[in-house]
Amino acid sequence: MSFLGLEGRTFLIFGVANRKSIAWLVGRTLESEGAKVIYSVRSKERLESAAKLLGERPVHICDVEYPEEIERLAEKLNSEGIQLDGILHSVAFANYSDGFKPFHETQRGDFLQATAISSFSLVDIARCCKPILKNDASVVAVGISSTDVTAENYGYMAPIKAALEGCIRYLAKSFSADSEVRFNSVNSGPLKTSASAGIPGYLESYLYSEKLTFRKRGLSTQEVANTAVFLLSQISSGINGQGLTVNAGMDLNYFDKEVVRLAMRPETDASG
Repeated sequence: MSFLGLEGRTFLIFGVANRKSIAWLVGRTLESEGAKVIYSVRSKERLESAAKLLGERPVHICDVEYPEEIERLAEKLNSEGIQLDGILHSVAFANYSDGFKPFHETQRGDFLQATAISSFSLVDIARCCKPILKNDASVVAVGISSTDVTAENYGYMAPIKAALEGCIRYLAKSFSADSEVRFNSVNSGPLKTSASAGIPGYLESYLYSEKLTFRKRGLSTQEVANTAVFLLSQISSGINGQGLTVNAGMDLNYFDKEVVRLAMRPETDASG
């Protein structure tokens, strides 16, 4: 048995979109450790687009915006006698079709929809899957490391991810009444993913975040996935209700001399 002890264990993963997604890398890493992985995708269209990637793996369609679909998936897995050692929640959505606006101009409907999908869906998943979670199962959500700062180009998703962190803590407490199921999050720094590519101004923010890391190099998605796999394993059994920050020290290095120099560099005299 390997150090992580994942061989023969069963996990359910929400959020696979493509080969760059955190969910896919978590699933692939779990499989490499001998685990059985069940995947859930949002729609038939997503299933078709990821068909080559997922191959013959067990895949279910479940749009987490709708609690009845989550309940239906849990009932199906239960009817198949499946008991889960863990769940990964790697789901986020926000409607930026009209572009970014000041936070105070956020539409109630957009905010509530994004909250339902990106945050409260974890509560729905936990409730519906409780009968098929083993007593010592681990549930891991993917968050962001910048919920305490005002990242303008992340729109209203940052406060929604902050709500996700709150849900993690309260689910950990709630489940502790009759189980040892753990809830934690991996709070990632900026990544090069397909989802981030659609965020206006993201490239500039990503390059800036690289300069803030101690190593002057951005995160790889695999590094975030590795942390999630650790939390899903029993090696992390003493960690519960926590958010592990994975950002290469970005949030501790604001006064890096190079960053300060670039920020305070005098404007070049156009006449000179």
